[in-house]
Amino acid sequence: MISVSPTTGETIAEYAETTPDQVTQAIVRAHELQQTWAHTDLSDRSVLMEAFAAILERNREDLATLMADEMGKPITQGRAEVDKCAWVCRYYAQEAATILADVSIDTGRASSYIAHRPLGIILAIMPWNFPLWQVIRFLAPALMAGNAALLKHASNVTGCAIAIDKMVVEAGFPDGLFRALVLPSSRVQEALDHPFVAAATLTGSDAAGRSVASRAGGLLKKTVLELGGSDPYLILADADLDLAATACSTGRLINGGQSCVAAKRLIVDRTVVDEFTAKLIDVMSSYKVGDPRDDATMVGPMARVDLRAELQNQVARSVASGARVVLGGDVPEGAGAFYPPTILTDVVPGMAAYHEEIFGPVASIITADDEADAIRIANDSDFGLGAAVFTRDVERGERIARDYLEAGTCFVNGFVGSDPRLPFGGIKTSGYGRELSHIGMQEFLNIKTVVVN
Repeated sequence: MISVSPTTGETIAEYAETTPDQVTQAIVRAHELQQTWAHTDLSDRSVLMEAFAAILERNREDLATLMADEMGKPITQGRAEVDKCAWVCRYYAQEAATILADVSIDTGRASSYIAHRPLGIILAIMPWNFPLWQVIRFLAPALMAGNAALLKHASNVTGCAIAIDKMVVEAGFPDGLFRALVLPSSRVQEALDHPFVAAATLTGSDAAGRSVASRAGGLLKKTVLELGGSDPYLILADADLDLAATACSTGRLINGGQSCVAAKRLIVDRTVVDEFTAKLIDVMSSYKVGDPRDDATMVGPMARVDLRAELQNQVARSVASGARVVLGGDVPEGAGAFYPPTILTDVVPGMAAYHEEIFGPVASIITADDEADAIRIANDSDFGLGAAVFTRDVERGERIARDYLEAGTCFVNGFVGSDPRLPFGGIKTSGYGRELSHIGMQEFLNIKTVVVN
């Protein structure tokens, strides 16, 4: 497995694949440890999770640098990712006792209640775009619930996977309760098929989700899928356009636009589309593109050159169908997988920018006739991960977000993001199940009914 710098194109490191025998050994070891871990006092688990959070913070700079080197994340955003990982660890360390508490139900018997017990080993198949957060947001609740966990991370962030493994052990968790397996996607089934693996969680593409869900379904193993998104942001006629332009720029360009919940389709009321477009150009053109290790950089390179080529192909096909490029749109010369902040206007049905997920720093502006038309366009998608609406009438925005937008997470007057205290996930081809909050922890629990006569 080779890790290549998206900034320079040079090889960073090479890693040996986990052999089939090592995969089996890791699963058996995790199973043995989980049998004891499931009965470990919750207060002891919390102490270890708090220690893990502290280790993350202590290694903040090294981890941010590693992400910058492996997948091009600007170092300031990498530091913020580490901080968020520590937050989710502390959230579950502090809230697990409440989430996992028995729930009594009066049935007229001597005792009847709901108990929350772990499932066993959870296999996680995770992407490269948030190489720490995507893993730890699943790992913290899984371990606190009494499960064991195995990770198959994206091959280009193997260094991050190994770093997480080492920090978990350093925190004091039993060595092997969590293990990072260095595997290509073609070998996921080796772990998934093992009878000791109880369930799987995947964050990634629609195709990857279908493959894992199909395999797991045949084995009657539970899955949670967080897949792609093409988040609509509705800018209504009464929106604060400065706020909307700033929020849409942040939502589109954070992590170089390589986020499932990025602001991808900007649906703007016809009466303000020209003014909004001008403001968006001003804000997005101010984002500095450069070396992800530089604190001044706001947009680093894309994670791989093949991903940049795919993005440029989507832009070219959209332009060939009538879209206009009003900012960016050209592949720069030189080393690395850099791509500039780009804005497409006049985007209509039939174009790649309208129907496909655009995974990079490209904003697509779609004109709507009115509120009803904006909602129709927003929901005219196979995806349903996140959405946002901008309006000075907050009650109007909340009504649209709550009752009309087909998405798992909806924001009013802000860009979509996740919070450990709130459930996160999608509908339609964006997946099923939820991560984070008490609901995320419950996804990998046996919700057990106990009746005593």
